[in-house]
Amino acid sequence: MKPKKIILFGLFGQQNLGNDCTLQAMVHHTQKRLPDAEIKCICTGPEDLTTRYGIPAFDMYAPPHQGEPWNEKSPSTFLGKLASRARRELLHGVRAFRILKDNDLLIVPGTGLLVDHSTGFRGYPYYLLKWAIIARLCACRVFIVSVGAGPIHHPLSKFFIKTALSLAEYRSYRDAFSKEYIDRIGFKANGDPVYPDLAFSLPQSALPRASKRQELRLVVGVGLIDYYGQGSKQGLKGQDAYHEYIDKNGAFIEWLLDNEYRVRLIIGDVQYDTTARNDVLEYLKNRGVGLGDGRIIAESIHSVEDLLAQLEGTDIVVSPRFHNIILALMLNKKAISLSYNYKFESLMAELGLGEYCFSIDGLDVDSLINQFIELEKKAETLVPSLGQKTEEYRIALDRQYYTILNELWRK
Repeated sequence: MKPKKIILFGLFGQQNLGNDCTLQAMVHHTQKRLPDAEIKCICTGPEDLTTRYGIPAFDMYAPPHQGEPWNEKSPSTFLGKLASRARRELLHGVRAFRILKDNDLLIVPGTGLLVDHSTGFRGYPYYLLKWAIIARLCACRVFIVSVGAGPIHHPLSKFFIKTALSLAEYRSYRDAFSKEYIDRIGFKANGDPVYPDLAFSLPQSALPRASKRQELRLVVGVGLIDYYGQGSKQGLKGQDAYHEYIDKNGAFIEWLLDNEYRVRLIIGDVQYDTTARNDVLEYLKNRGVGLGDGRIIAESIHSVEDLLAQLEGTDIVVSPRFHNIILALMLNKKAISLSYNYKFESLMAELGLGEYCFSIDGLDVDSLINQFIELEKKAETLVPSLGQKTEEYRIALDRQYYTILNELWRK
């Protein structure tokens, strides 16, 4: 048979380490099952992805020219912008056709791509539909694998996403809620399976070995995120939510330090979360907390490997980053999630950790501390069951890879 040509489509190359986990897992298992496959990527950060992973990559969208806002009120200006975008979309569509015409398979591997809360219908819903249509015109098969869904607000977004899903030969969702959500917006997903998040299938060789530390004090990994409130951006209201979040995290860290824990600050997105980490350090400094005595560890994180190594150096993880929680659980760490989306509740409930999931909005620090103490007490009973559950997820995902890369591929 001729070498397989596979395109991976997703929110990659943005230095979001959770999305990078998903990409690494899919690339590993594709190469394992189809060793002669040629893999390329269509993503939101092609230059970064090619530099870091050596995978040929292309822009998911037609990049706008500098100074092309869509909120101009002048009809003539708006029509001019509309004409300019139409031209760029046409040229990009021609390029997309050239990219896909010689490829066999377009895979959408995981991530929460079926949403519109951050981009509107012109963003991810439109891009997904556009590439799915062009793929089918090129006789390139489409597989949508372990994706998350929602929230989807705009009627056009729902139409775009439902149409894109209908063009896929295979679809699966990373949790039951995502599947039910897609069903509620009018797409009948009854026969589509539910499989865990693809990050659970990172190869064992990528996970650091457990190390024994001589120090008796527990190390708590406190995850940080640039959080501006549900549906908010960096406006006035968003700034209020952000500062409240930083203050509450700072208060929790102060309690940890006062009770003889060490704290490791952990991020999950290199581009955005670094600011939150610096602001927490500034908060602690203003509160008179010494930062140079080794009680607080704030090392840089630039890759999935860095993130895994730092998570391994913790005993308990408290994080608002979804994949930081997943990776911590894979390393048999006890975890508390700070949730801004249903996906946290779904994950923690499936693992029997539903009581250790807190809404990031209106977070009560005292309640977080109480549950933290409770979680520490249950360490011996929780860790073995977490290891068993994550292994079950790994086996389930291996079945899915066999289905899409062995059985369906050969049809």
